[in-house]
Amino acid sequence: MFQVAAHPTSFDSHKHGHGHRSSHSSSQHYHQQPAVSSSVQLPRTLARPPFADISREALTAASPELANVPSEYIRRRLRDTAPQMMAGIASLAPSHLPSTLPRSHLPSSLSIPIRSQSSHSTQPSYPTHILAIAPSKPSSSHSADALTIVPTHALVLASQCALLPRFPASSSANPGSPQIQLPVIPVSLPSPAAFQLLHPFLYTHNLGALLASLLPMPQGFVQAPGFGGDHVKHVLGSGQKLHELSVYLCQVSHSLSALTSHAAHIKELWQDCVALGIYDVELWDAMDLAWEVVLGAMNLAARQ
Repeated sequence: MFQVAAHPTSFDSHKHGHGHRSSHSSSQHYHQQPAVSSSVQLPRTLARPPFADISREALTAASPELANVPSEYIRRRLRDTAPQMMAGIASLAPSHLPSTLPRSHLPSSLSIPIRSQSSHSTQPSYPTHILAIAPSKPSSSHSADALTIVPTHALVLASQCALLPRFPASSSANPGSPQIQLPVIPVSLPSPAAFQLLHPFLYTHNLGALLASLLPMPQGFVQAPGFGGDHVKHVLGSGQKLHELSVYLCQVSHSLSALTSHAAHIKELWQDCVALGIYDVELWDAMDLAWEVVLGAMNLAARQ
């Protein structure tokens, strides 16, 4: 099983050039202290790991024809093909794709029927592997023997996750084939549940959808036309806007316990990103935004 670390090292924004903390100090007066509940103590900031480029070996194993193509170009092109890849995942017959598999009886591969596609649907690009994800530290909420099953495309992971090793070769489904044979890859991550939120983002890079999966936010905020990295940076630089989002979150969450749960989800996503070696600047900014908002809401709730 591929085991990856759960704890980040410190991030040097001056050295690596994609930190933002020094550029939005105006936000800090709303969130001076880390929020604390009776059972959870949270860090003031989510430390970013040092930058590391993706593995060319893993990338070449996923797609040999891209061996000499710049990684940034590959990532941009993959965003254009995200609808086809998501359609390929959706085409797997759910009745033959379990949500979990027992670690003690994990097959080396799965044969999964492919659902028939409408002639007007997006031509699917079928997944190449199936991840069987175990928690790094099993808890009462997740059985140590139950592995979370996630069909994926090796190229999507290899182009964005610097700390994943190369995956074994996978045969593509033949056109018109009624089923596909996918290798099963055991992986250990801090939070299998958080990876299920992260995985769609690696295809779509939809920051609004990611934020909405982490926290209740005003619909008009995350669905604003053109919502993206620049918008996130702007809000991070505005103490007033952060405060408004924290007030909203505090009002709709109703309890410090609910806010603590939101914070735990963000922290788990952060740990998975570190463990996988994901260095998408906009993703890290979005996590920082969610973290600032939830800490502010917890501090507001604690004073009520």
